[in-house]
Amino acid sequence: MSTEAPAADESLSDPVTKARWQPLEALERRVLGVLVEKAKTTPENYPLSLNALKNGCNQKNNRAPLMNVEEDQVDSALETLRRVGAVSEIQGSGRVNKFRHLAYEWLGVEKVEMAVMAELLLRGAQTVGKLRGRAARMEPIKDMTELRPVLDSLVAKGLVQFLTPEGRGAIVTHTLYQDRELDKVRREAAALGSAMESSDVDPPAAVARPIASGSASPAPRAESSSEAARLRDEVADLKRELTALRSEFESVTEQLRGELAELNRQLGN
Repeated sequence: MSTEAPAADESLSDPVTKARWQPLEALERRVLGVLVEKAKTTPENYPLSLNALKNGCNQKNNRAPLMNVEEDQVDSALETLRRVGAVSEIQGSGRVNKFRHLAYEWLGVEKVEMAVMAELLLRGAQTVGKLRGRAARMEPIKDMTELRPVLDSLVAKGLVQFLTPEGRGAIVTHTLYQDRELDKVRREAAALGSAMESSDVDPPAAVARPIASGSASPAPRAESSSEAARLRDEVADLKRELTALRSEFESVTEQLRGELAELNRQLGN
């Protein structure tokens, strides 16, 4: 095993000619996402030990769904990631083995693309509005104008796909799911999209009121139509974001119930 200290994470930001990525299981995706996140947000603590990786996988913030995994499960996920070339192991200080990602080459992405992929690996499907804000904690993404070409590039590379019609409230996800999982994610997004379309609201009366007879110009009608369309888009965006927040809340609730049940079991209740 090599004892040479790893190169800095960002020195690996130039992708190789051909990416080597492939679908991963849920914990494998979480482990890879944690390695990328920590390399960017806490480089002083990177590479990560097995225990640090376990804590990162079980972290309660910036994760969906929440997990409660043990070191042997994380170690098994690492073994798969090492085998497919996404992670490497090094000898750390104090004889503690540590792990670093090789995701730049494995995915074939640039720095900002990596931040977007990390957020998707850590949280799964989400609106592009939420994705921009979350990925910006790793790499600067000022607004949606800056995010759009990044998403376009990832879509072209086959790493990201839109699950609902494009726009600020659109839902996107990565494509590293196993087929059985991706089919489920697509069905859920399709159902959500249908629900959004069927629940479109009528424009407010003040906006859609008829033009008074004898009006010399049709401009007010055009302005009303444009305003109504804008409001409908905003309502749709809010509904999609509310659905994403509800999903995260349900995930947290389920995790807390599981922890409470385990605590009661240990206490003999």
